[in-house]
Amino acid sequence: MIRTTLMITASALIAAPAAAQTFERGERNTSFEPAFDAQFRAPLEDSGVELQQTEIAGGLVHPWGLAVLPDEQGYLVTERPGRLRHIMADGTVSEPIEGLPEIFAEEQGGLLDVKLGPNFADSRRVYFTYSKPVEGGSVTAAAYGVLNEDMTALSDVTDIFVQEPAVTDPMHYGSRIVFDGEGHAFVTTGERFTMENRDLAQELDTTFGKVVRVTLDGETPEDNPFVGQEGAIDTIWSYGHRNVQGAAYIDGQLWTIEHGPQGGDELNLTEAGLNYGWPVVSYGVQYGGGAIGSGEASMGGMEQPDYFWDPVIAPGDMIAYDGDMFEDWTGDIFISALVRGGLVRLDLQDGTVQAEESLARDLGRVRDVDVGPDGALLVLTDFEDGALVRLTASDSDS
Repeated sequence: MIRTTLMITASALIAAPAAAQTFERGERNTSFEPAFDAQFRAPLEDSGVELQQTEIAGGLVHPWGLAVLPDEQGYLVTERPGRLRHIMADGTVSEPIEGLPEIFAEEQGGLLDVKLGPNFADSRRVYFTYSKPVEGGSVTAAAYGVLNEDMTALSDVTDIFVQEPAVTDPMHYGSRIVFDGEGHAFVTTGERFTMENRDLAQELDTTFGKVVRVTLDGETPEDNPFVGQEGAIDTIWSYGHRNVQGAAYIDGQLWTIEHGPQGGDELNLTEAGLNYGWPVVSYGVQYGGGAIGSGEASMGGMEQPDYFWDPVIAPGDMIAYDGDMFEDWTGDIFISALVRGGLVRLDLQDGTVQAEESLARDLGRVRDVDVGPDGALLVLTDFEDGALVRLTASDSDS
């Protein structure tokens, strides 16, 4: 049964700090000056929108990825311990869908993102990312499987990307998968966290701290930026990333969002062949203090983030809103927030952040966000007892 929770109004949110849309930003971890005015701390906005929260399904164990099925068939949701579920429109949660590959589910590893293939109606392909156990440890991988009609099993499961090399550290796997509508998939990775591993984000003979681009079958596109470069892995699209857990393809451009260290979460327009700086430059510091890399926030040959946060929001996934329920938010970016909680909305115009708003912070850790067929916002809360929650305008039919 779908359970409707409390109505949250703008005035109530302001009065209750745990759910505030407007809030006091915390003290910074660094004193780096932004490279341009709109790069940091855009004006805080309270749109005055009243949101109603409706729990579609609870009892999910660290849900991570969400895909909306067509024709009111419900949702596919991953649980990080290694389960893929079909949640029906009425909130009924299936038994785990069979056919997944072996998954390394320790610490931050597990079953991660899930997306319907671009031609799902014909191919029934479902794409997913996961941490894969291999000789020497584990890696980030992306795969597809063919979902049967009753949504109980995957078949023909095939990896389209496998990170290299393997390491034993079970941290910073990334990972999202998005499509460009032209037969390509972008897969984001992490740099596997440790001081030794993170340096590999700058090396083109590994896929640590990279965005990779492959075809829907896992082949290398001939126009990838490092094809033919000696010593470089030809699936790499961009490099110098920390831990990219959010990505969206918007108006023909790839946008990613990545976790910074203590400070320095980044939103980036992610372009072919470019270096995004980690771990040489950062707007954050080491956990507990201490400089990152060069101790600087910028350096020649390394891209500046389009926007950054200090203190962090700890971003999960991101979308550009394209529904009918919140017309004033059309084209805005919604980011799931693990530390700030709830959702962060960015008014992004011509690649520049004009304003920022926090919504539904009382939900706590939100890992993924999507848009339902009716324009409602859909979120996953990342807890041992997590939930799929629907956010609607208060005057809508929920």
